[in-house]
Amino acid sequence: MNQERIEKLLSEPFKKKLSSNVNQIETILKENDDLVKREFTLRLHRQIDGICLYIDGLSTTDTIDSAIETFMYKAPEIMKEHPFFSVNQLPNYIKSHILYNQTSNLVSTFREGITSILAGDSMIILDGYDDVLILASRGWNERSVEEPQTEQVVRGPREGFTENIRSNTALVRRKVQTPYFSLKSLEIGKKTKTSISIAYIRGTVKEGLIEEIQSRLKKVKLDGVMDSGYIEELIADGRYSPFTTIQGTERPDKVASALLEGKAAVFVDNSPFVLIMPSTFWEYIQASDDYYSNYMLGTFYRLVRLGALIISLVLPSLYVMLVSFHQEMIPTTLALTIASGREVVPFPVLVEALLMELAFELIREGGLRMPKPIGQAVSIVGSLIIGQAAVQAGVVSPFMVIVIAITGIASFSIPNYAASFSIRLLRFPLLIISGTLGLLGFAAAFTLLLVHALSLRSFGEPFLSPMVPFRANDQKDSILRFPWWTLKRPAHLAEGEDNRENDQS
Repeated sequence: MNQERIEKLLSEPFKKKLSSNVNQIETILKENDDLVKREFTLRLHRQIDGICLYIDGLSTTDTIDSAIETFMYKAPEIMKEHPFFSVNQLPNYIKSHILYNQTSNLVSTFREGITSILAGDSMIILDGYDDVLILASRGWNERSVEEPQTEQVVRGPREGFTENIRSNTALVRRKVQTPYFSLKSLEIGKKTKTSISIAYIRGTVKEGLIEEIQSRLKKVKLDGVMDSGYIEELIADGRYSPFTTIQGTERPDKVASALLEGKAAVFVDNSPFVLIMPSTFWEYIQASDDYYSNYMLGTFYRLVRLGALIISLVLPSLYVMLVSFHQEMIPTTLALTIASGREVVPFPVLVEALLMELAFELIREGGLRMPKPIGQAVSIVGSLIIGQAAVQAGVVSPFMVIVIAITGIASFSIPNYAASFSIRLLRFPLLIISGTLGLLGFAAAFTLLLVHALSLRSFGEPFLSPMVPFRANDQKDSILRFPWWTLKRPAHLAEGEDNRENDQS
């Protein structure tokens, strides 16, 4: 049956004849062996047949059993206890007086009913009535709250998001217990009907941000959404940029902190990653435990991560550029050491660097995709064996192995995985240009990269803020982390009170 015919059936209202309704549902949900149909009979002044439909695995049978048993035994008492009760109002009476301790509602069209049972609720149809009862019975196996795998901390909360959107919003709401915390929900995906929630704090969120997010989300036209990565790619600024202008995180505390700063978060059902917007470049070097440790320690490690980011981006390019074109800039003793190591290497230094970079990326990707215990062993042993064998075979020089190893370790120091991937991606074109054009090529490529970063915006916010444009007050929580009693909300985001901490003076 074609989709036009299905859509027409979905738009029709329920009929009073039970068999007609069941036949139409079976036509719409054709070839679904997990559709469970439980028939029952109510005995009032006459016998009323009924059926309960739900999807096996999406609904909790205990809830359904309890509900059916309750109104089957209580329904005969309706006539005795309420002499003015009209049997024409039976579905509404069941909802209001019998299942009052369970969440339920009445629907009138097949679309509403089918959508509900596909989401995990159960549908109760009674013969002779065109109002259908929907019983909240959602319940399926899901992953429990665990420590995030991509954003581990030394000090701080150990809980991370799961694939259940309501569990995720509850984790954040538990941390932000204010009546101003708000959630706006919508569905995206013509076929998957994926639930999306936008979280923000009224009076604190940046003016116009929620309207802009809603506008972009409503323009998304997809058959299905499997993860928040789909949404991130479709609503982000700078679609062709290697930089990430929306931050994804598994940490509820990070989302709560962002909301308190005036940002917004987008939750996507079936995804443990929540999107935070707007996002800036300096968040690449910020980690959650910066705020849970002493401010001097937090500042120190931010500077270490900034150095690691710079090393990861430019170290191979600088090495190739200096060895290939500008040997006079290298100290004589070091130049002789490098030359002695390269004496037996048959490749130009650019080819040597590309081979090592590609080998390192292969080892990293292989270790990531393999089973966890094996992957770690492969990454460590593979790096040691391949590096040592390549040097002994004269394919690469010892100094090149050191450069690539330092670069790889530096990339692991960037706390945001998406940011780390952006830097790794940019390293290759910068390396090729530096190895072919020398200092001129490196300077030109780096300048173009800087100009591109300056042109980016994240939901109206400059990507390099608060450095560009420079905001003196916001420097207290960008590269440096000042004490809590000096911090205020970012001036470009704060709409209400700007203090993060009560006055400690």
